[in-house]
Amino acid sequence: MRVVIADDNAFIREGLALMLSTVGHEVCAVLERGPDVLPALLEHRPDLAVLDVRLPPGFTDEGLRAAAAARAEIPGLPVLMLSQYVEHAYAAELLAGGASGVGYLLKDRVGRIEEFRDAMDRVAAGGTVMDPEVVSQLMARRRAADALDVLSPREREVLALMAEGHGNGAIAGKLFIAETSVNKHVGNIFARLGLSAGTGDHRRVRAVLAYLNA
Repeated sequence: MRVVIADDNAFIREGLALMLSTVGHEVCAVLERGPDVLPALLEHRPDLAVLDVRLPPGFTDEGLRAAAAARAEIPGLPVLMLSQYVEHAYAAELLAGGASGVGYLLKDRVGRIEEFRDAMDRVAAGGTVMDPEVVSQLMARRRAADALDVLSPREREVLALMAEGHGNGAIAGKLFIAETSVNKHVGNIFARLGLSAGTGDHRRVRAVLAYLNA
């Protein structure tokens, strides 16, 4: 297949180019900077683009933006995005843009050559590939959000103030309710989120983490 590669890490981009060339693929372009990606994709119209999410000069989402722009010009262009870390917003945005011929892998997978080549083949064929760690974390966030659905509006208010670091007395003052009522709401939050007394002395922290991850 014909492939365009873009990564800020010289070792990764040159290593990928060598690996792909060795097994018979044609590497059309090997790029480092974000602004160079879209023109190269439009010129070569490859069978697959392997792009780092973050590229110079900004190291934000240059690769992702180039992929989205290229897919708007070349519908269905297969794109396999690479990232150093799990970035939920980017993974979700990639999926929201259409799940045909897209992939999102952590760079650690590049070293697992057979896994990586299999991912490339599947994306090039129009499939979807998501790194297992990405899927795991996205599902964890979804479970956290679902868990909060069981809270009442008042309990959500209390939990939001807990997340800001307020104690029960301060929460009572802010919501103009009795502290005993706050204590009851906090107890209900723990119960609804499955944080029983047996989970230790950190139920408040765990409740706040559930709120922040939702």
